[in-house]
Amino acid sequence: MAQYNITISDEILHGFLSQDQGLAKLLEQVLNQILEAQLTDQLGAGRYERTEERKGYRNGSYPRQLTTRVGRLTLRVPRTRDGEFSTELFQRYQRSEQALVLALMEMVVNGVSTRKITQITEELCGTSFSKSTVSALCKGLDPMIQDWNDRSLHEHVYPFVLVDAIYTKVRENGRVRSRAVLIATGVNEEGYREILGLQIGNSESESSWSEFFGWLKDRGLRGVDLIISDQHGGLVQAIEKHFQGATWQRCQTHFIRNILDAAPKYMQDALLEEIRGILHAPNKQAARLLLEQVLAKWEEKTQSPCKS
Repeated sequence: MAQYNITISDEILHGFLSQDQGLAKLLEQVLNQILEAQLTDQLGAGRYERTEERKGYRNGSYPRQLTTRVGRLTLRVPRTRDGEFSTELFQRYQRSEQALVLALMEMVVNGVSTRKITQITEELCGTSFSKSTVSALCKGLDPMIQDWNDRSLHEHVYPFVLVDAIYTKVRENGRVRSRAVLIATGVNEEGYREILGLQIGNSESESSWSEFFGWLKDRGLRGVDLIISDQHGGLVQAIEKHFQGATWQRCQTHFIRNILDAAPKYMQDALLEEIRGILHAPNKQAARLLLEQVLAKWEEKTQSPCKS
């Protein structure tokens, strides 16, 4: 392991103790001295030193900026006449920089806005990435996402499939529009759940869902026995068309949401607990009994006169 003798000026040391940017200046001076020492090792001679072991000659330097967690550093990278000077410093930095880019991409995937990412990088690195820079970096995700979304599904059988749509804003031809993102989640024969694919459609019409299901089947979706979704008319019709013989079940989450939307707000919390009790009943008979009790209870509540 190489050892370096580092000299710190009084000005830098004083700045390190008294200024916010002192650590960056200190690190900058240390790294510049390390670069100079590495060049001396490669050439076999120091500045203006004449030795028989010399392997080359210096040829000035050029500035290079590094963005680190303590701020932006300006390094003086030495040149040689034959241009063969190399250092592990930048290789390690490139790995760290790649890790930062991957972290930015992961934040975008998890729904963090580009504006918030700009604030985070400024807090961590002492400098910020513009929203356009973050967007440009994330374009590198597009080919990977496309490959994943178009992957073959022939490897497994998916007896259980859940389908739904979420609406999001997308930019098309310079305009922001609301589009439905159709999503299918499958549970394979080994009991593992995975997202089968997603596709953007103009709406949740039967034609959009039919196109989506056809695309999944072309990629190898097979063995579907139970499909769970909400009661959207176009979706149910597309399921009946493409998965004949499979059983359709209404999604409990959407079902509960529909019931609560029709109930007065002051009843919703108590009603939610009652519905969950029915859905989690151990068998059909117990569920029917609970349902009868809940109906009688709420009918009595709604018919009783209001207390003054």
